[in-house]
Amino acid sequence: MFNKIIKRGSRKTSKSDAIESGVFAYGSATAGANRGGGPVAGGSVVSASHVTINHASRSTLSSTVPSPTGSGHSLPDRGPLAAAPVPIESLPLFREVPVSERQNLFLRKLQICSVTFDFSDTLKWAREKEVKRQTLAELLEFIQTSSGKITEPVQEELVRMISINIFRCLPPAPHENTGAENTDPEEEEAYLDPSWPHLQLVYDLLLRYVVSTETDAKIAKRYIDHSFVLRLLDLFDSEDPRERDYLKTILHRIYGKFMVYRPFIRKAISNIFFRFIFETERHSGIGELLEILGSIINGFALPMKEEHKLFLIRALMPLHKPKSIGIYHQQLSYCITQFVEKDFKLADIVIRGLLKYWPLTNCQKEVLFLGELEEVLEATQSAEFQKCMVSLFRQIARCLNSSHFQVAERALFLWNSEHIVNLIAQNRAVILPIIFDALEKNMESHWNQAVHGLTANVRKMFLDMDTELFEECQRQYAEKAAKAEDLRQQREQAWRKLEAAAVAVAAKSAADDMVMVS
Repeated sequence: MFNKIIKRGSRKTSKSDAIESGVFAYGSATAGANRGGGPVAGGSVVSASHVTINHASRSTLSSTVPSPTGSGHSLPDRGPLAAAPVPIESLPLFREVPVSERQNLFLRKLQICSVTFDFSDTLKWAREKEVKRQTLAELLEFIQTSSGKITEPVQEELVRMISINIFRCLPPAPHENTGAENTDPEEEEAYLDPSWPHLQLVYDLLLRYVVSTETDAKIAKRYIDHSFVLRLLDLFDSEDPRERDYLKTILHRIYGKFMVYRPFIRKAISNIFFRFIFETERHSGIGELLEILGSIINGFALPMKEEHKLFLIRALMPLHKPKSIGIYHQQLSYCITQFVEKDFKLADIVIRGLLKYWPLTNCQKEVLFLGELEEVLEATQSAEFQKCMVSLFRQIARCLNSSHFQVAERALFLWNSEHIVNLIAQNRAVILPIIFDALEKNMESHWNQAVHGLTANVRKMFLDMDTELFEECQRQYAEKAAKAEDLRQQREQAWRKLEAAAVAVAAKSAADDMVMVS
C-alpha cells in the first residue's frame, strides 16, 4: 500500500524538467520510497483493512491554524468553507518558465492551494476547485521529479499550505446527527469525504516531504512541531478510511524520522486511548493507531524499559473494556502478543489483565478473548503459567460450560495447541481437578454435539496423561454428585414436611371458621 501511495500520481517527464538548481530535495519517487520508506523497528504498518468505525464528538478547531514554525502567529482566516476569498487563476506550468523563476512560481502555486472550499455543493466554485486540484497535482509531480535541497522558505510555506487544508473540523458522526447513542459502530456505513480528491494530493505532498532522505529532520522540526503532530493525531478520528490510511503511513514515518518525538507520540496516543476507554467509547482510528504501535513495539530494545511496561498495563490492557473491541481486536491482540514475545515475564500480567476485563454477558467478546488468550499462552513459559493457572482455569471451566456453543467450542480448542497441552500436562495435578466437573457436565448435558465430541477428546487426553489422577477426580466427582443428590432429597423431604404442615394449618383454620359460623 505504501508503494502505491508513493507512486500514485507520478508520470515521466523530460530530463530537462528534472534538473533544478538546488531548490527542491526529492529526487525520483522510487529513490524517495527506497531510501526513506523503511519501517520503524521492523515490520511495516502501511496496509490496513478499511473497517467502518464511528467516531466520538469532534472538538471544534479554531478558524486560525498555528504557524508551523511554532512562532505563535496565526494563518489568515480562510476558513474550512471559504468562498474563494481571492481570485484563483491558472498559472503557467513549471516547464514553461526559466529555472530561476520556478521557486517563486512554486510559492505562488502554494498560495492558490491554500484556498479552501465548501465541497458539499459540487457546482459552487467548480472552476476554481478544478484549478486548485490541477495545481496540487502539478506541485506533487514537480516535487517527485525535482532534485536538490528544498529551501527553508519553501518548506515553511509547504507545511503552511498542508496545515490549512488538512486541519479542519471533521463532520459529525452518524450517531451525532441522529442522537442515537446506542448504535453499533460496526454496522454504520463508511463516510467518504467529498473533498478527498484535493485532500489526497495534499497528503501525498506531506508524505513525500516526510519520507524524503533529503529532508533534514533538524530543520523540518521547525515546521513539523508538537502542535502539528497533535493535530495530525486528532485527524485519526476521521470517518473516511482513506484518510486514516494516509495518516497511519505519515505518522509512522514521522515516528521513524523524528526520534526526539517518539516519547511524545506514544504519550499522545495513550491520551487518545484514555479518552476513548473512559469517556466516549467512540473513535474511528483506534485500529490504525494500534497498527502503528504494533510496529513500534516490535522494535523495542531489550531489556524493556519500565515506561513501556506501564504503557502495556495502563493503556493497552484497558482497551479490552469497550463494547466495540471487535473493530480493533486483531490489532490489539497483535500488540499484546508482541509484548509477551519480547519479555515472557509479562505473560502473567497480561493473563491477569484479560481475566480482569473478561466479559460476563457478551459471548462474542468471550470468543475474542479466548482467541487472544491462546496466542498469549503460546508465548508463555512454565514459571509465569504457574502464577496464574488457578484463576485462569477457573474461568476456562466456566467457558467450557457456556450454553453458547462458540464459547465452549473455542475454550476446548485450547487443547489443540501442543505448547499449551505441555503446560497443562506439567501442572495437571492442579488443573484437572478445577475443570473436571465442567468436562463431566458437558458430557452429561451439553446440547451441542460438536462441544460433546471435543469434550470427549479432552477427557481422553487427560486419561492418557495420568490415569490415576483421572480416576481420583472421577471418584471425587461421583462423591460430590452423591452428596448433591442427598442434599436434594433432604430439601425435597423438608419441603414436603412444610407442605403437609401448611395443609394441616389451613384445614384447622377452616374448621375453626366453620365452628364460629355455626
